[in-house]
Amino acid sequence: MSLIELRQVWKSYGDQVVLERVNASVEAGEFVTVVGASGCGKTTFLNMLLGTEAPSRGELLLDGQPLPAEPDSRRGIVFQRYSVFPHLTALQNVVVAREFQMSRLLARLVGRRRRQVRQESLELLSAVGLAQSADKYPHELSGGMQQRLALAQSLINKPRILLLDEPFGALDPGIRADMHQLVLSLWRQHQLTIFMVTHDLKEGFYLGTRLWVFDKVRQDPHAPQAYGARITYDLPAGRKAEPGPAVGISLDRGDSDKVPAKLLLQTE
Repeated sequence: MSLIELRQVWKSYGDQVVLERVNASVEAGEFVTVVGASGCGKTTFLNMLLGTEAPSRGELLLDGQPLPAEPDSRRGIVFQRYSVFPHLTALQNVVVAREFQMSRLLARLVGRRRRQVRQESLELLSAVGLAQSADKYPHELSGGMQQRLALAQSLINKPRILLLDEPFGALDPGIRADMHQLVLSLWRQHQLTIFMVTHDLKEGFYLGTRLWVFDKVRQDPHAPQAYGARITYDLPAGRKAEPGPAVGISLDRGDSDKVPAKLLLQTE
């Protein structure tokens, strides 16, 4: 059984159709990168996986069951903008994420449970390269360090699925390359299934085991909102699925030629 299944999924807001006829299945351990023109519904798709949006029609299944209509610990997310609490230290940011999950009423743990969560948080900060910055506040961290913190905050609840919404778009190239290696390491170490939206086609082919292209198949110049986007290309990317099944061919074998020229321009 696939981890995620999408069956004839549509998403509309009134008369505006954002996504239509989305069909796909994803196995545990895959790394799916998603590209497409701005406004084609990529972030809406991630929000549906997270549970903050619901399909207007169709089925979105997790382990064969309807995906819960609100976020839970099985799904973590990292945005392009640094989504950490500015008034908390790096360690406190990770601890509080676990506290919200374990004690939703008080959002606070005490005694042995708190000590255990604090130790787990320190270990996770070390894993993302922030061991020496545990007591620093977000404004004292660089952009790349804040994204490392956001990753630790998302992973503390041990999600099965990690959603990344253009997480490296605001980073310098050198820091971005470091973050690529970090995400790949965390993907393998934590046996994650990852969905990542990016505008960088090369990044999508480099990181993913599959690359999805979202685009509109139907167009009406007199009613531009009448039709939505769907997955028009589902391409094996350059990385083998680790620890999942091997998928793959690499970008240098010409997979980018399968992507329409207009998308190559829109995602640059």
